[in-house]
Amino acid sequence: MARPYASEMAKLAETFTWAAGADLHPLRQAVRLAGLAPLRAIGSGGSLTAAHALAGLHQRFTGRIAAVATPLEAADEPLDTGVATWLLSAGGGNVDIIAAAKALIQREPRQIGVLCGRDDSPLAELCRQHPFVDLLTYSPPAGKDGFLATNSLLGFVALLTRAYALEFGAEADWEDTAKRLQTLLLEGSATLKSWEAATAPLWARPTTLVLYGPTARVGAVDLESKFTEAAIGNLQLADYRNFAHGRHHWLAKRGETSGVLAFVTDSDRALAERTLDLIPPDIPLARIELAGGPGATALASLVAALRITGWAGFTRGIDPGRPGVPEFGRKLYNLPLPRSGRSSATARLTPRESAAIVRKAGVDLGQLVTSGELDRWRSAIVTFRSRLCEASFGGIVLDYDGTIVDTRHRFEPASAEMSAELVRLAEAGVRIAVATGRGRSVRHDLQRILPRPLWSQILIGYYNGAEVAPLDDDEAPNGAETSCASLQPLVDALRSHPELAKCARQENRPFQITLEALRVMPESRLWDLAQQVILLADAKGVTVTRSSHSIDIVAAGVSKQNVVRRLREAVGDSHILAIGDRGRWPGNDYELLREPFALSVDEISVDPVTCWHLGEAGQRGPAVTLDYLSALEVDGGHLRFGEGALR
Repeated sequence: MARPYASEMAKLAETFTWAAGADLHPLRQAVRLAGLAPLRAIGSGGSLTAAHALAGLHQRFTGRIAAVATPLEAADEPLDTGVATWLLSAGGGNVDIIAAAKALIQREPRQIGVLCGRDDSPLAELCRQHPFVDLLTYSPPAGKDGFLATNSLLGFVALLTRAYALEFGAEADWEDTAKRLQTLLLEGSATLKSWEAATAPLWARPTTLVLYGPTARVGAVDLESKFTEAAIGNLQLADYRNFAHGRHHWLAKRGETSGVLAFVTDSDRALAERTLDLIPPDIPLARIELAGGPGATALASLVAALRITGWAGFTRGIDPGRPGVPEFGRKLYNLPLPRSGRSSATARLTPRESAAIVRKAGVDLGQLVTSGELDRWRSAIVTFRSRLCEASFGGIVLDYDGTIVDTRHRFEPASAEMSAELVRLAEAGVRIAVATGRGRSVRHDLQRILPRPLWSQILIGYYNGAEVAPLDDDEAPNGAETSCASLQPLVDALRSHPELAKCARQENRPFQITLEALRVMPESRLWDLAQQVILLADAKGVTVTRSSHSIDIVAAGVSKQNVVRRLREAVGDSHILAIGDRGRWPGNDYELLREPFALSVDEISVDPVTCWHLGEAGQRGPAVTLDYLSALEVDGGHLRFGEGALR
């Protein structure tokens, strides 16, 4: 872990250049999803500073609340699953971040994002076992940090700043940030020399009070972290107004042993100057001037913190990069987090049953025990699973996006494992149907992965069941961009709506209109806009559903149930198994997963009779589909779940 701090400072410019040019596609995709919800950022040590930076970016760009937590807090505290949960770790190997990741994955929040500096770390390997996690690995060129987080921290914060700015249309903010950071990263620049000279008098006194405004919070937080971790000195934090609420009293009683370091930005300059003018003149005061917008000042405050740590440390005879680690410190570092035990009331449940009940009931097991509802839900899942495992199926209907393919990679073919399962079933004579909201792109992708001799026995229901045809029908579906008479008034009304015209892509098909957001916006907003237009247009008989990436408006008579009915013509009175990912109304699998034998791989209805998600805890999407398919056994063209399956 030891490395000369000066050598780490010498690589800051290289690290920033790397962050400014790195491929942001996966990170921006994850930020886009996070932008739909409140966020909790989790980190420890230096990564806690990165978590503060992420929380600040999220609130500034989305207007949604964002909170910071340590791994211990995150693993212990309950949180609504609708909150985006991000973990940040440079090394991805400490016991705290691993324990927090395991606990959070089991809770299955709508999004888990993991920003890690090592692709081969235990944290990255854990995330790969749960494909729904947004695993984002970025390895800075400077390599592993020394004792304190330096280049990895700057790299992470720069990547996040750039990703949020570009994703939310603030390219100019990022360009300003990059331009202003250049001078702060040059060794020996005039700005750095002025900062070093201004702060030098502070190090003759053991305590430093750091004052800051909102955009410089990241630098202040990091200074406190580094001064404490490297034992450089006592350091207290306060924003300019919280300083007025009693914290100034420290200077009244201990002014002779204290100095003040103030981050001053354009946005808080008037308040800062009025505050600093009141500091007693015998107390050393250093002003760190930070110019530019919020992104520039936040990153500049971090660079200032990194530089100031070095100057203070060397003045006090400490190399912050290798301060030495005591033996008790090593033992503390590797202490495991406490594990939560299971109550006697829940001990009878298998892990799958526990996860399935929590998903279906919408509350944790402890609350169900307290309310006396657990037995009812246990009876419901046992009844459903018994019916499911006793049944014989003549065919199977699967949704496509989110079920066969990961929504994040929906324009790529299904995985080799998925295609192998589909081939296994089809070659055994099982009738398979795919119900999708898309058109010919699904046919093309399935034809790429499935042998041609099987195409004729596989049905595709295009545009949510508007058209059903075998996979070998290269004329299907009708991709005309002219909608039917019942939808045409809506086509015009939606296209002329000023907000929809700017924020959504509209695709018109004969029996379906699809709206897909062009920028970060909640599904509920796009849904509300579509519903308003439909109501004002007095459209009759249309149905509106949500998929994982769009809103579909379909004409009367269009339904994924059409796919079930078409498959039933081939299998007669045999049962049909339905699998999808959006079983909760108004999801586009809601009708499909109302079938008596329906399994979800993600969202579920509240009906205790059907539409259960029986996947393992911490799994959703295609990974669960594979779990279901691999548990199916074929006998004479009929499907049954193997003995002991899904328990």
